[in-house]
Amino acid sequence: MTELEKGPQGRRRGRGARERILSASQQLFREQGINRTGMDQLCAAAQVSKRTAYQHFTGKDELVAEYLRRFDPSVLSGVFDRTDLTPRERLLAAFDIPPATPLCPYIGAAVELHDPQHPASQYARDYKKAVAARLADTAREAGAAEPEQLGEQLALLIDGAAARTRVLNADAFPTAAAIAAVLIDNAIPASSPRQPSDDRGTTGSAPVPVGGE
Repeated sequence: MTELEKGPQGRRRGRGARERILSASQQLFREQGINRTGMDQLCAAAQVSKRTAYQHFTGKDELVAEYLRRFDPSVLSGVFDRTDLTPRERLLAAFDIPPATPLCPYIGAAVELHDPQHPASQYARDYKKAVAARLADTAREAGAAEPEQLGEQLALLIDGAAARTRVLNADAFPTAAAIAAVLIDNAIPASSPRQPSDDRGTTGSAPVPVGGE
């Protein structure tokens, strides 16, 4: 085996190389951004040669797309699949985001790429639509009169709070959650059945990360 078939630390390429490259991309893209991360740095972090990297990915664009595709395929399962919460509580739990959570990778990628035709931009659009759809489904469970509208409103609040938290370096999610509670209560007819635990909001629920975010 030649030196070109080994990584910078002499590690042999193999089935683990692709995962190491993706793992390095998840760390570096989130910490310093896509545009500031070059293939040389990625290869060094993954301990693979550039030749090996290009055997797994045709280029950085394909790597970015795969990085996003694999990021959160379950679409906030930590929120929407919880059986210990009522539908209303699950909607509010989507705002229970630790302030130190990095900016949503889908938002970050869309801002950096400036190309709506880029495969990663398509993944970002698909993911954001999926989040709104899950919110709408949960709103429908909660008895909302117009669940699709409420889902879009809550999705907008989540993304806005994520961006504002990052820009101001101050937690914007409590304010967003308070606005969300008003929207949810206004959207659910008074005749809809509500469980006593609905009045607790998110008190006592464990923080859950946004896909990404």
